[in-house]
Amino acid sequence: MLKLLCLITAVTLGVGGLANGAFMLVAPADWYFAVPGVMTTGPFNQHFIRDIGIIFLFVGAAFLIGAARPDNRVLSWGAPTLWLGCHALFHFWEVAVGICGPSALARDFPAVTLPVILGTALTWWAVHDRRAARAA
Repeated sequence: MLKLLCLITAVTLGVGGLANGAFMLVAPADWYFAVPGVMTTGPFNQHFIRDIGIIFLFVGAAFLIGAARPDNRVLSWGAPTLWLGCHALFHFWEVAVGICGPSALARDFPAVTLPVILGTALTWWAVHDRRAARAA
C-alpha cells in the first residue's frame, strides 16, 4: 500500500511539474497572471519564466522516471527534491528579509513547500526500499 501511495505521489508530482513547465514555456504571460502571488515578485520577464519552465520540465520528468524505474528512484526523486527545496528556502528567505510578508508562505505552500515535503518523503522511502531490497 505504501509503495502504491509513493508511486501515485511521484506520478502526481511528475505530471504537475510537466504541466507547470509546459504552461510556463507555451504561455509565459498567461502563467504570470494566472499564478497567485507571481505578480508581486517583480515585473513580467518572459525569458526568466521560460528558463524556470525548463527546470520544471526536468523536475516533472525526473519524478516520472523514478516512478517507472525503481533502480533510479533515489537519484530521480532526490535531485528534483533538492532543487525544489532550494526554491522553497528562497521563498522563506524572502519573508525573512522583508521582501514578502509571512502570508506569502501560506499562499505558496501548495505549490512551493508541499512538493518539497512530498519529494523528501519519496526519496526517504526510495532509500529505505533500496536498502531493504539489497538486504533480501
